[in-house]
Amino acid sequence: MLDTPRIITLPRPLQNQLDGFARSLLQPDHSFDFATPPLEPALVSPESVSWRIFKNPVSVFIGGVAAVLLEFGEPRVRDGVWQHSSFRTDPLTRLQRTGLAAMVTIYGARSKAEAMIAGVVRRHDRVTGRTQEGEAYHANDPALLDWVQATAGFGFTQAYHAYVRHLTKGERSALFTESFPIARLYGATGAPASQAELDSLFDAMKPRLVASPIVFEFLEIMRRAPILPAPARPMQKVLLKAAVAILPSWVQERLGLRERWSLNPVEHAFVRAAAQAGDRLILPSSPAVQSCRRLGLPDDYLYRR
Repeated sequence: MLDTPRIITLPRPLQNQLDGFARSLLQPDHSFDFATPPLEPALVSPESVSWRIFKNPVSVFIGGVAAVLLEFGEPRVRDGVWQHSSFRTDPLTRLQRTGLAAMVTIYGARSKAEAMIAGVVRRHDRVTGRTQEGEAYHANDPALLDWVQATAGFGFTQAYHAYVRHLTKGERSALFTESFPIARLYGATGAPASQAELDSLFDAMKPRLVASPIVFEFLEIMRRAPILPAPARPMQKVLLKAAVAILPSWVQERLGLRERWSLNPVEHAFVRAAAQAGDRLILPSSPAVQSCRRLGLPDDYLYRR
């Protein structure tokens, strides 16, 4: 039997303010309704580990940044994104679209999620070019898709594990099982299906990962972008440091991140407190809660222990 939910209760005005901010960040135009169609399942079950991990906005942000840093270490992925997106000119909109896509993949009704993924695949099929080093790339190259899926899985899992709570071996194994069918929809047919396969892929990618000024440009854009409310914006750099901290040490060294973006003990304690609070605060407008309502589940379903 599940234990009593350990939920943070805030004064209603503050709760409403945080809920509104989260909604405006992810869906400023209210373009996606996670509460419909009623009772339609998602690609992943609400009993899954994925549903519990992706409800946490703090660890999801940190994990997403870590995933991008790993992706940008690979020149073909790096330039495929940098040459074909609006990230440099309109970073907030790009972040909103990317964050919404991740939420739809986990929580959205199956028919809507499959349609969204199919649209992403079609758009990626037009993304081709050459890296700064002269190497050809195609966004739907299965090898690149496998790396992108692997980095996303690593980032979100490791951020939750490092800053929210320890994930057991069984939970980590479940995450691979849950993500593999989704990876195939994106075309990542060789995405890692176990920790051993993930470790093997990281080893195989070591010769491919290189430092680039784009990595630091990305971090500076993320530091300055109006993601958090103005009074809290200095904390964005701390969250970025937290993302760097969960990367394998050899990746930090290879990308030149260790000295300039290291997380000190005080910052680490702050991130852990924020991430653990994020795991206990129910935001009614969040995709997680709205999707629970779609399935007839209580708002606190994912917050029970």
